[in-house]
Amino acid sequence: MPKNKGKGGKNRRRGKKGDGEEKRELEFREDGQQYAKVLKMLGNCRVEAYCYDGVKRMCHIRGNMRKKVWVVAGDIVLVAPREFEDSKADIIHKFTNEEALKLKQFGELPENAKISEGGDVGEDGAAGDDDDGDFEFDVDDI
Repeated sequence: MPKNKGKGGKNRRRGKKGDGEEKRELEFREDGQQYAKVLKMLGNCRVEAYCYDGVKRMCHIRGNMRKKVWVVAGDIVLVAPREFEDSKADIIHKFTNEEALKLKQFGELPENAKISEGGDVGEDGAAGDDDDGDFEFDVDDI
């Protein structure tokens, strides 16, 4: 049998024309959709996200976004909550950091929403509330 001396097969050669960094139109939410911040990756195309209506939901990445759009903790996404299960939603769009800043300027995102890398939420009573790193419990109590 001949030995493969190249650097991969046809999957490596796909997608060489563009990087996908062109400007795209800002997508606003419609009825039945919410903005959310990804808290944690759960695996199997599922994430835990904090929706800005005050509910923490388990979200599922849509099929046409898989392996094309990488969602990580700290990203701002657009989700569609399920009608029959309020604790679950589907991720339908991921915003870049620049798009998320524009959404905040337009007043779509709350003023106290933090748009940065990492898993802070920036809402009242949620993770990442304190910037100075102080904890509200004593280590000896644990």
